[in-house]
Amino acid sequence: MTDSTDFRSETFGSFAAKAFANRSFLAGFVITVLIAAMALLSFLWTPYDVTRLIVADRMQAPSAVHLFGTDHFGRDVLSMIMVGARNSIAVALVAVGIGMGIGVPLGCWAAARGGLADEILMRFNDLVFAFPALLSAIMITAIFGPGAVNAIIAIGIFNIPVFARVARAGALSLWPREFILAARAAGKGKALITIEHILPNIANLLLVQGTIQFALGILAEAGLSYLGLGAQPPMPSWGRMLFDAQTRMIVAPYLAIFPGFAIVFTVLGLNLLGDGLSDVLDPKLRRQR
Repeated sequence: MTDSTDFRSETFGSFAAKAFANRSFLAGFVITVLIAAMALLSFLWTPYDVTRLIVADRMQAPSAVHLFGTDHFGRDVLSMIMVGARNSIAVALVAVGIGMGIGVPLGCWAAARGGLADEILMRFNDLVFAFPALLSAIMITAIFGPGAVNAIIAIGIFNIPVFARVARAGALSLWPREFILAARAAGKGKALITIEHILPNIANLLLVQGTIQFALGILAEAGLSYLGLGAQPPMPSWGRMLFDAQTRMIVAPYLAIFPGFAIVFTVLGLNLLGDGLSDVLDPKLRRQR
C-alpha cells in the first residue's frame, strides 16, 4: 500500500508540474512573488526612511541616489512604494480573509439548508451588492473616521456575498452527487458532510476566486487611499501617492508613473495567477475559452 505522505507528495508534484508549465500561472507567480518579496523586504530595509522629511531633496528626478526620485517632501519614492506594497497587500489580504471566513460558511449553510434560509442569503447578497465597497467605506468613514482598518472592513463586507455565492453554487452542484448521498445514508449530518466532502471539493473554486478578489482588493485599497479613506499619512500608500502626484504631473510625472505601474503590475500578476490556477485546476474552462 502506498504511504499517504508519498501520495500527497506525488499529487503536489503533479500539480506543480502542470502549474509551472502554464505560461499564465508562471508569469503571474513570478510577478506576485517579486511584489511580495519587495513588501517583506520593506520590514527589514528600505533605501531611505519614509517618515523622514528632507525638504532640501524635494522633487529630485530619478537618479543614482534616488532611483525613483523624491516627492514634494523630499521622501524617496522607491522606499514609499516598498512600504506601500506591504500596506496594500495587508489590507487586501485581511479583507479577502474576512470575506472568505464569513461568506464561505454562509454559502455552504444556505446550500445545505435550502428553502427559506437559501432565499434569505440571496436577498442579503443582493442588499450588500447594492452598496459598493467605495460607498461602504464612505459610510463607515463618516461614522468612525478614515483609516486602513475601516478600509479593510469596507472591502471585507463587499467580499462576503462574493464568496457566499461561489460557495453556495459549488455546494449545490455537489449535494445531489452519489458520494454525498452515500455519506447521508451512512448517517452523517449535513454539517459533517459539508466539512468532510463539500469544502474539499470546492476548495479549487474558492482558491481561484480568492486570487481574483485579492487583485480587486488591491485596486479598492488604492482607490480608497486616493480619496483619503485608506491608510493615513505619514504611512505611504500607492493610492495616496497618486493623489499627491496629480497636481505635479507636468513637472514631475514620475511621481504618478511609478506607483501607477506598481498597482498595474500587482493586479496583472494576480489576475494572471488566477487565470493560470483556473486552467490548471479546471481544464474544462480552458477548453471552453
